[in-house]
Order: sequence, then C-alpha cells, then structure tokens
Amino acid sequence: MIRPGFIFDLNSYIESKNIKINDGLDKIIDTRNSSLISKAIRYSLMSGGKRIRPVLCIAAAEAVGGEEKSVLPAACALEMIHTYSLIHDDLPAIDNDSLRRGKETCHVAFDEATAILAGDALLTLSFQVISSINVNNRHDANTWLKVIHLISIAAGYKGMIEGQMRDISYENRLISMKKLEKMHSLKTGALIEASVKSGAILGNGSPEQIKQLHAYAKNIGLAFQITDDLLNVTGDPSVTGKGIGTDKALNKCTYPALIGISESEAYAKKLVNNALNAIELFDNRSDPLRAIAMYIIERKR
Repeated sequence: MIRPGFIFDLNSYIESKNIKINDGLDKIIDTRNSSLISKAIRYSLMSGGKRIRPVLCIAAAEAVGGEEKSVLPAACALEMIHTYSLIHDDLPAIDNDSLRRGKETCHVAFDEATAILAGDALLTLSFQVISSINVNNRHDANTWLKVIHLISIAAGYKGMIEGQMRDISYENRLISMKKLEKMHSLKTGALIEASVKSGAILGNGSPEQIKQLHAYAKNIGLAFQITDDLLNVTGDPSVTGKGIGTDKALNKCTYPALIGISESEAYAKKLVNNALNAIELFDNRSDPLRAIAMYIIERKR
C-alpha cells in the first residue's frame, strides 16, 4: 500500500529519464542516414509517449541500488521492441489502426511494406544494441547474457507474440477470465515483467529483491492492460491519441466486455495494491515504482 502522505513528482522523474532514453535512441538511429527505412523507424520511435518500459527498467535498477547508466542500453532496447510491436499491431492484417500517439500510424504515413520492415529492423537492432556491451569480466558478461535471454523470451513466440496471436484468435469469441488473463500476461505483461526484472538484474539486486520486483511487475502488467481496455471504451481520442471503440468494432474479448466497466476498474485497483504490497519493504529508492503503479490506473492515455 502507499504510505500516508506519499508524494512523488512522477512527471519530473519520467521527463528526466526520457531525456537520457531519447538521447540514447538518437545515437542508435543515426540522423545522418536519410534512407526511407531510417525515416520510418525514427517516425515511430521518436513519436513521444511516456517510455514506461524503459523507465521501469531504470527505476527497478535504482530500487536495488543500481545506476541509471548501467541499464540504459537495455532500456533503449526495450523501447525499440515495444515500438516494433506497436508498428506491427497497427497493421491492416492485425488491428488496422490509423492513429497512434496522435499521429498517423507507420503504415499510413509511409506504406504497409515499409512499416513491416521498420518493425523488423527495430526488433533486430534492439538485440544488436544489448549484445554490443563492453564488459570487463565474466560476471558482467553472464549478467548481460541473462538479460538478453530474458528479453528474447518476453518478445518471442512464448511471450508477446503468442499473446498477440491469442488476441487475434479470440476475436468474435467469448473466452473465460483465465484465458483472458493468460493472453494479456503474454501480450502486455511479458515485456513489462522483462523490463522490471532486467533492471533489477543489471542493478545487482538480490534474489529476494528480484522475486518481489517480479511480483510487482506481474500485477502492474495486467493492470496496464485493463486500463488500456477501459480507455478504448471511455477514453477521449484527443487525449489518448488513438481511436476509441476499435476493440468493440473487432469484437475483441476485453475486460470491460467480459466483466463490465466498474468491475474492471475495481480489479485494476486491486492489482495495483498487490503490486504496492510486493515492494512494501523496499526503501524510498523504489518510490518511482510506487508512483508508476498509481499512474497506471489513473492515466488518460
């Protein structure tokens, strides 16, 4: 639970981290390269957003006493993977969305083939970045190898891709709560869990700290998706930056569709409380994680 009188300036924290993340991404995607694929990559990657996954990675590292600079390559890689997934999710063959963060989606701004290749390039580049780290000893090498393995599972066919596949296959079907939760734990939760756990590992957290942070991440990952489902029903397109009602149009199985709006809101709050309880014994270095958990159910976009 949030302690009485808890105050944390999350906007300032996110802004300060985003400066470093965006600078890192700028250096990875060379602005001197003016090819069509580079333009499409930058268009989607640098289109704004809270950068929640890389921020979570950094915040988890700091919560266990690690430093921002030690996890920045992983944070940037996670954002590239997330952006690739959005580009592909928006494609006509999947969600067929025309707006993302208030801008035309990649396949609309360019074309479908370019969007597919931009997504492919971002996924590949993310692993190029985190496999290019200069390490000084066997322990550091093994740590980065562990993180690469962790992220690859989360992004792969047993993680995010499997979740997206289930999302497509469940359209026009009524599924159980258990199946819905499993789908979203893969589609949305897997990369959020990998973000937090990677930060904790790179920050040299203890096994118990990593375990508790993983529990935190599992809960906020599901709460994040429930809020996304709710915003697709109740959100303001001028604020969310994307279309409203698209889930219903595709007859997707969502939390509001399955259990209703008020019940979905109550469940998201319960999950956030579970997440806060998981890190209750952490000191004030984990305050950013507490604030992010609260933000997840309060956000409007």
